[in-house]
Amino acid sequence: MSNPQPDPNTFITIPTHSRRRTQLAGFPVAKPIPLAISIAVGLIVCFAIPKPSEVSKQAWRLFAIFLTTIAGLILGPLPVGAWAFVCLTITVITRTLKFKDAFAAFTNEVIWLIVVSFFFSRGFVKTGLGDRMAMYFVRWLGKSTLGLAYGLAICEAIISPAMPSTTARAGGIFLPIINSLAIAAESRPKDGSARKLGAYLIQSQFQSSSSSSALFLTAGAQNMLCIKLADSLGVKIKSPWVSWFKASCLPAVASLMLTPFIVYKIFPPEIKHTADAPVLAKNKLEEMGPVKRDEWIMLGTMLVTVSLWIAGESLDMSSVIAAMLGLSVLLILGVLTWDDCLSEKSAWDTLAWFAVLIGMASQLTTLGVVPWLSKCVASFLKSLSVGWPLELLILQSVYFSIHYMFAGQTAHVGALYSAFLSMHLTAKVPKTLSALALAFNTNLFGALTHYSSGQAAVYYGAGYVKLPDVFKLGILMAIINITIWGVIGTPWWKILGLY
Repeated sequence: MSNPQPDPNTFITIPTHSRRRTQLAGFPVAKPIPLAISIAVGLIVCFAIPKPSEVSKQAWRLFAIFLTTIAGLILGPLPVGAWAFVCLTITVITRTLKFKDAFAAFTNEVIWLIVVSFFFSRGFVKTGLGDRMAMYFVRWLGKSTLGLAYGLAICEAIISPAMPSTTARAGGIFLPIINSLAIAAESRPKDGSARKLGAYLIQSQFQSSSSSSALFLTAGAQNMLCIKLADSLGVKIKSPWVSWFKASCLPAVASLMLTPFIVYKIFPPEIKHTADAPVLAKNKLEEMGPVKRDEWIMLGTMLVTVSLWIAGESLDMSSVIAAMLGLSVLLILGVLTWDDCLSEKSAWDTLAWFAVLIGMASQLTTLGVVPWLSKCVASFLKSLSVGWPLELLILQSVYFSIHYMFAGQTAHVGALYSAFLSMHLTAKVPKTLSALALAFNTNLFGALTHYSSGQAAVYYGAGYVKLPDVFKLGILMAIINITIWGVIGTPWWKILGLY
């Protein structure tokens, strides 16, 4: 089925998980085949696979439920939040977990930081500040197609620490702008003209978003989740925002600066010069008028909030408290209303299923399942008689390549980050290096496929890029980005003392 032609003047809604359901007697129900497979996974693990002697019955039962949860997140018998709630209910009904243990993660600071970040993203879109910043970069650098791609990529990198949702940045700011620029150049999806301009800009921005998300701790929800899970395993990173930026800055900036050029060479646009783009941006800025009160407040609030994130440890202020303070300012001054927050369904949905995943992952660690899995893998690696650098490479490669099985970055983190970090630690890989390398990889595989992340669904849904091209460019750019991070990051991390 072909996608309808986008209207450049229409705000493009961020795609969410499909709501279509099988109908039974006029009532929507869960998709039967994904439901059956997801349940079967748990039942097979619980009753058909012998329980290891090192693991208790309670822990093994929780492991089975956890695998059912992950299978459901991949196959989608219900919306993500609904499925997570069903599985959480099962843990309580079967007395695998007590009620307070099952819901303990709902008070997790990182989860609430993510929720507040969604509200900040809404503020950028509502005030038009994100659009205005992007238009300035288009006006400054948009005389050529390559310059246009660099302008959009740099703008996203600048916005990213204050707008910690790559999906929101893609759907709320950059896809509408790219769509407008492409249609102005007579490049439209699905009609043979996509390769003129639109397909290249989509792929350049999509691939660049991985580096933007990896550059700052607060540039992606998955980053904050990784840090929290690492902390639960005893890997405590001092001054996390600053430490993250120090470790990521060189490889992320290098990757960000090379990506538009590399995509330009391997997936070239037909139009090389875009003299009309700065004119379009200038007209749009004139239409928007001078910077409005709400935009100034949004900009000032985010600068203060980011400053508090950076200096949080010295001020004894956690990141979530700084975010709550910033949101409170936006609410008091009317930039956001409480109805805006209530209508941000993605935030509340994330609260539900993130909490479930974190809660189950933490309990699996507490009950000994993750340590057991880690010892098994570590024993296998030890039998290979290789040093920890090669063990690091093997574990990172497996963690990255297995993302083909996951529809989203956060589901992957919730399912596997703790287990793989524990494997790294058991293999004697340096703690901080292990935690950050896995987290950086989590961003890099976000551009692997059309379902690998929220932004992937947004950009693919625009219809400019054919599916075979998505997979070809995804794996090729993944190899290139991993190489860039490895070549530049390895000596840099040694200088920083990460190993």
